[in-house]
Amino acid sequence: MPSAISLLRTQISSDVFTDTEVAMILSGTPARRYALIKRALARGDLLQLRRGVYCFGSEYQRQAPNLFELAQKIYGPSYISLESALSFHGWIPEAAYTTTSVCSKRSKDFDTPLGLFSFTRIPGCNMLGVQRLTDGPAVMLMADPSKALIDYIYVHKLGAQSLHEVASSLRIEPTLLATFSRDLLAEVADHYGRGRLTTLLATGQGGFS
Repeated sequence: MPSAISLLRTQISSDVFTDTEVAMILSGTPARRYALIKRALARGDLLQLRRGVYCFGSEYQRQAPNLFELAQKIYGPSYISLESALSFHGWIPEAAYTTTSVCSKRSKDFDTPLGLFSFTRIPGCNMLGVQRLTDGPAVMLMADPSKALIDYIYVHKLGAQSLHEVASSLRIEPTLLATFSRDLLAEVADHYGRGRLTTLLATGQGGFS
């Protein structure tokens, strides 16, 4: 008889799955399924990303986990933004060791066996300036550089500073800053509320496209 982990891997196409999918595959009572999952976690066959969300352990993974894709499965709706998106696009020199996302629900952090995932709520959060990207089989929602920088300014309450001051503190190259979209800033500000972004909206064309 196939083991529980073999059944799950055979019948679930993704390496990340939920309790609901487990219940559809493993027969028996909830208590029996819980015991099987608990043993698989103890052996490292499964990793728990959050309550009710699991990932196959390294021995059973079909490919290395994509942390950006995992973020949206751990807590959604959300999209990759802030430091992670700025690093992904090469706008900041430092690697982002926490996977940072923006969401419409309350802010929350998840410390998982695969790393720390941080979700920051922005009222009026929307998909303006967010792209759907693929990396092999992985699919993710990623803020473009301008949107990620706008989110960073909003979250860290930097609206009173000029765009160049913010860029300098993040060590963003002037050639990259020159591609910043003022049109996107104005459009996003209408959704976020203009309070924190008023100074940037009033700034002249320097540093904007």
